Amino acid sequence: MRMIKAIFRPEREAEVIKALENAGLYAMTKLDVLGRGKQRGVQVGEATYDELAKLMLMIVVEDRDCDRAVEAIRKSAYTGHFGDGRIFILPVEQIITIRTGEAK
Repeated sequence: MRMIKAIFRPEREAEVIKALENAGLYAMTKLDVLGRGKQRGVQVGEATYDELAKLMLMIVVEDRDCDRAVEAIRKSAYTGHFGDGRIFILPVEQIITIRTGEAK
């Protein structure tokens, strides 16, 4: 299993969720986060914003579904501008359901 953490522009939320659902992936956790990339924020006139609002989406998928999930996120989060985001893929050793205690 793999955990996918995707950080992207909050205005792309609906498109990303729809793309994942179209790929048959429904379970997810969403978090509002602040961050910056290599460009260290953005300057608008006299103001510099070094922390920008982003959305972090976390999903856990079977290994066989990882590429499909990543492509769905990548294509739907894409705007072509700096700050489109990042996708991180991590191994998951075990999942335990709190209600039942069932382990996978």
